[in-house]
Amino acid sequence: MDTTYYDHGTPAERWERAGMFFDAKDYAAAARVLEGLVEEVPEQTGPRLLLARAYYHSAQLRRAEAELRTIVERDPVEHYARLMLGRTLQRQGRHQEAASHLRIASAFEGRFDED
Repeated sequence: MDTTYYDHGTPAERWERAGMFFDAKDYAAAARVLEGLVEEVPEQTGPRLLLARAYYHSAQLRRAEAELRTIVERDPVEHYARLMLGRTLQRQGRHQEAASHLRIASAFEGRFDED
């Protein structure tokens, strides 16, 4: 498959293109653009988080989980990544593992649900 279109342009242009694909709900195309971008700037959270969301919405749950775990390892207080990780684990039927991430995400948002 020719990926020239997905890899073409500056990082800013590819970021914008990925966002357009994502907004159009073409999550697989957004992921193709973002994969190269994340390789190029692996330290940036934004592209990696959008890549995880694109994987999640295109049912590539193992890939989404891997990206989200990378974010959480680097930034343990990134509450949206925690929330997404919990939801990704839920979709995989791993409810007990998901619960801890969802509780942490809630606490970071200031919600302290009593069990």
